[in-house]
Amino acid sequence: MFWCDELVKDLQGPQVINDSKTPSGRAHVGALRGPLIHDAIFRTLKSRGIPVRYLFGVDDYDPVDEIPYGQTEHFEKYLGAPLCNTPAPAGSKATDMADHFIGEFFSVFEELGIRPEFYRMRDIYRSGKFNEAIDAILKKADAVRRIYKEVSGSVRPENWHPFQTICENCGRIGTTEVTAYDGKEVTYECKPNLVKWAKGCGHKGKVSPFDGKGKLPWKLEWCAKWKTFPVTIEGAGMDHSTKGGSRDVAMACLKEIFGQQPPLNCKYDFFLVGGAKMSSSKGVGVTARDMANFLPPELVRFLLIRPFPKQTVNFEPSEEYTIKLFNEYDRFLDKYYHDPKVFIDDKRIYELSEVTPEPDHWVPDFQLLSALIQMPHVDVLKELQLRKGSPFTEIELKHLQLRMRAVKYWLDHFATEDEKTKLQDSLPARAEELTQTQRAFLHILAEALPTATWESNALQVVVFNSARLTPIDQPSAFKAIYRVLLDRTNGPKAGNLLSFLERDFVTKRFKEVQVDNAKFYQESAATLEDLKAWLAKEKANIAEISATQTSVGGQTFVELLATFADKKAHRRRVSVSGDVKAWVDALSQEAGMPISLK
Repeated sequence: MFWCDELVKDLQGPQVINDSKTPSGRAHVGALRGPLIHDAIFRTLKSRGIPVRYLFGVDDYDPVDEIPYGQTEHFEKYLGAPLCNTPAPAGSKATDMADHFIGEFFSVFEELGIRPEFYRMRDIYRSGKFNEAIDAILKKADAVRRIYKEVSGSVRPENWHPFQTICENCGRIGTTEVTAYDGKEVTYECKPNLVKWAKGCGHKGKVSPFDGKGKLPWKLEWCAKWKTFPVTIEGAGMDHSTKGGSRDVAMACLKEIFGQQPPLNCKYDFFLVGGAKMSSSKGVGVTARDMANFLPPELVRFLLIRPFPKQTVNFEPSEEYTIKLFNEYDRFLDKYYHDPKVFIDDKRIYELSEVTPEPDHWVPDFQLLSALIQMPHVDVLKELQLRKGSPFTEIELKHLQLRMRAVKYWLDHFATEDEKTKLQDSLPARAEELTQTQRAFLHILAEALPTATWESNALQVVVFNSARLTPIDQPSAFKAIYRVLLDRTNGPKAGNLLSFLERDFVTKRFKEVQVDNAKFYQESAATLEDLKAWLAKEKANIAEISATQTSVGGQTFVELLATFADKKAHRRRVSVSGDVKAWVDALSQEAGMPISLK
């Protein structure tokens, strides 16, 4: 059972899912994990016919406690003020800092198909919706202090009250400390040294805590949301869900103050980029907007929903990782529509990865598309349509455009020079590193190309056939092709690569590589023991086998050409001294199969 089905299997009655974000800077891609996990739960409940709401809050009453990367000059003077009361950067069309940063984040939501009911904490506080909860929490300040100590080991002064007013003098909220509550007003001081990131003005006063005059500390704000909305499901990061952590404090306060059971938790781990945590204030990592500009929306959903929430997701924008990610998604798409035995969990993963349900459709291979885009002489759409074999549908064109965008973004922002596919104008210098066997393979392949059908699958067969006749292992054969054409050790499917290049160009390039035949024969020759082991292993598959005597570099070699039952030909060679015919006869007798010497 997939993780979200397991999570909700016992739930009954209407459900309310909640999540929120403090918009203090550009949201990194890790900030999407919670919203997408909650969206998966939301969709799963809906599919089960359970009434459900998905709420998402903008925590814009939080103070400015760090300066967004590259914005020191603008924001430094607003440290400690509520986000919603802080002006947006110059040139922004947003009403304030919170609106500026959350707007970008919500644009990503729309593209990914995340569509909760949005609310802003400024509206919640100012409308009085939290007044009842604020009053109850302030009246139980002693219990809150006790819970902080018992659950998390955090000690608060005896006069500390869980509320932060907006200073009437300087407008800061992060620098105020409440010391008393008389049922109508709180007594507070705006302390110069309360926090390290902002300096209070020293003002002392009394003010009503209601109707937006201040806010609850976030752990208490959490349980106020659970009480007021009321929330039945809200996941949290593993850092908040540890024993004695913020989630435990909030749950204990909820039970103590309101006599209410906490919402169902879905713990989720970090999203890393290249093994590193991300920071909005330090400009470290990839933003949610960057990721949405790169990956198609269904790939972002797949990346973050498929792993179990407790698993760390480590995104690595390397060529290998990116190709694997796209291939994995394509495998799920194919299984969903074409495999009658597809696992129910795999179906669920694909369904939750879709932005909206779509009919079966063809998608281009990412690696092939990347190679095509980097070949300036190639008509990409024409080549892909040839491979599909029919005109593109509207849905297919949409996904093709998204993948072309992904390739171009990857090339511009992530690809190293070694990862880029560039057809070499001349034989690369590093072709000198090829073994003699690799060089010979390229010559054998070149001899087969003039009569080959110039189509990707047919050419792939020619490559395999040439490798068996060399003989050479397949990885070494492919590396030789990529080296002389692209100056790389890997690349798109060899048949694909060859098919969109000119036949004469490819043939000429392969023949440019020099081969020392004597060294090649020595290098590729098997030992007698290895040959006998191979014959014993393949005896049942061999339909016919013949031997040829060849003299190279003063040595005599016997080349065996075996035709298997599947019509595929395999070559092996051995260095032989003495009477060749006698040697072949002896081998034939020992192997238990007729071997003719030609």
